[in-house]
Amino acid sequence: MASVRLCICCEQEHHISEKHARNTIVVCFGLILKLTNGEVVNLFNPIISKLLLKLAHRLIFTNVLVLVILAGLPTDTAKAQYFDLKGKSRSSSIRFKLIRNLVVIKLMINNKGPFNFILDTGVGTLVVTDPKMVDSIDIQSKHTIKLAGLGDGDEFEAYITPPLKVDIPGLDSYDVVATILKTEHFNLSGFLGIPIHGLLGYEFFSKLAVKLNFADSTITVYRPGDKRMYRQGTRIPITIENRKPYLQALVLFPNGTVQQNKLVIDLGASHPVSLENMIKKHGLPQKFVRANLGVGLAGPISGFLSRIDEIDIGKFKIRDVIASFPNDYDSTTLKYISTQRDGNLGTGLLKRFIVTFNYEEQLVYLAPNTSLKEPFDYDMSGIEYYGAGEDFKHIMVSRVEPGSPADEIGIEPGDEISAINFKPIAEMSLEQIDNLFRSKNGRNLLIEVYHDNKYDHVILTLKRRI
Repeated sequence: MASVRLCICCEQEHHISEKHARNTIVVCFGLILKLTNGEVVNLFNPIISKLLLKLAHRLIFTNVLVLVILAGLPTDTAKAQYFDLKGKSRSSSIRFKLIRNLVVIKLMINNKGPFNFILDTGVGTLVVTDPKMVDSIDIQSKHTIKLAGLGDGDEFEAYITPPLKVDIPGLDSYDVVATILKTEHFNLSGFLGIPIHGLLGYEFFSKLAVKLNFADSTITVYRPGDKRMYRQGTRIPITIENRKPYLQALVLFPNGTVQQNKLVIDLGASHPVSLENMIKKHGLPQKFVRANLGVGLAGPISGFLSRIDEIDIGKFKIRDVIASFPNDYDSTTLKYISTQRDGNLGTGLLKRFIVTFNYEEQLVYLAPNTSLKEPFDYDMSGIEYYGAGEDFKHIMVSRVEPGSPADEIGIEPGDEISAINFKPIAEMSLEQIDNLFRSKNGRNLLIEVYHDNKYDHVILTLKRRI
């Protein structure tokens, strides 16, 4: 027998088993929660963990969606959580850093900080990924949430906070709560090479018009009715579903197939575009590489990287785009996805525009910048790596693509890259290393690598594989 419960956030009906029906509530995305001895316990079947896929290039927050769901259960569900301009201000400007195609801003919480947060339209609320912050931001009371059924029966815990005072230049916060992870699962700091404390999502965009100019690393926030900000750009209709923005895009596949796709606009994804459940329908293009497309609580998310001939968004036709193709979901998983979609549009493509979000009117405006027609490049080394150590200046190899140039010269997971072309890694950022590894087909790089307890020098010849 199954019972139906109405989601307290999205007001959609969700089916749950009869044995879980009593004392059970449902929140966004169909997550089933049960109140037990004052705690909130997730009753997901393990298969559901497969659909919590927020895919982005290399290390991405695949299962952050489960945290978003949890954070969708605020202390007082009747209160809206949002930001607004201070007083009678008409606009405010905020500086950001674009690091490995992710937008990082600074903010204060409860008069402590500043903290580095990733601005992410793909998450539904504020998520604190650094467990140490539970002590540093002076939280007087908090509730514990248990996540069960992810991976091999492991249980994970997080805190739900009371409303926080979140300070962003020129803005006031209203009743914004957060989920704080008890354990750091995603190593976002290692991926970006700087301390990262969390993710800022729906609340930032819900009541404001937000313009991102990637050319000068500036966010300008307006009131949605201010027409000045819409003078530039082509208007694209969007829908806001489960606290995320979606648009329609036309995709031309290498086999000649043209398909209309519903994509979530995802600033928290560093790739250009990800297309889901496409392998069975269209197969893979002739040239592709296997890749780990994300990492979550349950482990790596596997799939492929290749190219599509074209993606059309409004009047813009963007050609020869690198695309991620995650392995197809199985039929059981698909039944549980509350918002049907075909993939996501990431910052790897969005950064070629001035992008203005207007959630209230369900519109996004795109104005191309000078990088629109630049070619889409991808790593030509076959090395996946992250920053380690207190200053993130130790570059550790996490994975080597079989058959890649790095594999052919014997680089292995666990090796440390200490210098490239005689320049110490400590003098380079992760982005500078990324740019070297995608710089030119056939280019030779002298790599100093710490391997088997000794330093070796090897020649790595870059090869364009897709």
